[in-house]
Amino acid sequence: MHYKDTSQRRVNHLSAPSLFSPCTVSLIFALFDPPAKDVWKDHERTVVAPIHEYTDEQKAQLKALREYADTLLLPESDPYHPWELRWLNKSDTIPRYMRAAKWNFADGQKRIKATLEWRREFKPDIIPPDDVKIESMTGKIILTGFDKDGRPIIYMRPGRENTETGPRQLRHLVWWLERAKDLMPEGQESLVIIVDYKSTTLRTNPSISVARKVLHILQQHYVETLGRALVVNLPMLLNFFYKGISPFLDPVTRDKMRFNPDLLELIPAEQLDADFGGQYEFEFEPESYWNQVVEACGIAADGTRVQAQTEAKSDASSLSEAPSGITVVEADSAPTPQTNEKGTAEVTEKIAELSIEPEVRTATA
Repeated sequence: MHYKDTSQRRVNHLSAPSLFSPCTVSLIFALFDPPAKDVWKDHERTVVAPIHEYTDEQKAQLKALREYADTLLLPESDPYHPWELRWLNKSDTIPRYMRAAKWNFADGQKRIKATLEWRREFKPDIIPPDDVKIESMTGKIILTGFDKDGRPIIYMRPGRENTETGPRQLRHLVWWLERAKDLMPEGQESLVIIVDYKSTTLRTNPSISVARKVLHILQQHYVETLGRALVVNLPMLLNFFYKGISPFLDPVTRDKMRFNPDLLELIPAEQLDADFGGQYEFEFEPESYWNQVVEACGIAADGTRVQAQTEAKSDASSLSEAPSGITVVEADSAPTPQTNEKGTAEVTEKIAELSIEPEVRTATA
């Protein structure tokens, strides 16, 4: 069976102009508070890819898997029910699990059941910012910029490790995975991770046991989310680390890994951090950077979403007139006002406003 990675969608790829404050996060935060209009001139266009299309048979499988997942939902009386429903309602959730299962329905059922159970325990979408903020103070994980396919970029710098090994480090990583998903352009389902080993030592490098846990979460509960994993500045001293985790890399993940690639072949110069040969002069300032991310994604102090009850009805009304290409969740299946997706919706809508009509290219994967 085949599905098509077709109809690649063109969106505007904006540069990271120097007139922003140093901690401004590229396109993401420019959309919330754009400067002078001429900043948008002469921008480079990016094709969001791949955009997946499915056969009638595959669509039937997707429908069946969603029906199965609905039978596993928590009761409405459970406080986490709205978040579970919100995750299932996302347009990419069910397709990602069927693609990861290579269209084996029984495997798709097993995979999504396992992730639902993990999410109930971990609650990745409502991690309170202050629970993990201390982990962000050195910039060991930074979300900024997009690659040439419109994937958000997460930079990881193990050499900036600032805390002792523990569960909070894992929650911090998951927090950033969720923020990257919040800020993906419409139609994009994956992200890029750049791991920079410059200044990393045996002391600051994560242990193989921690790396195994990270891989398990990425490969089992964020399926089809890793678009590329790019490893740079890897010293010979740490080659043993990748030999140690190699047995735990599934073939799909291994195929997406590249060691010391030419990053400019994959990322526009204006989106790539200057530390890696790009033109984006990013200077990390922890407090303002963190606050901008939290605000842009609409994250409340308790990890839920910032949205007053009085605004919920108004948002529902405006969403009913959303531009073509925006997925609207019906009111009767939407989360309560506390869980409204205002931050994500604003980013998606503003990207949509800057977009032009999709360019359709037919190719069978």
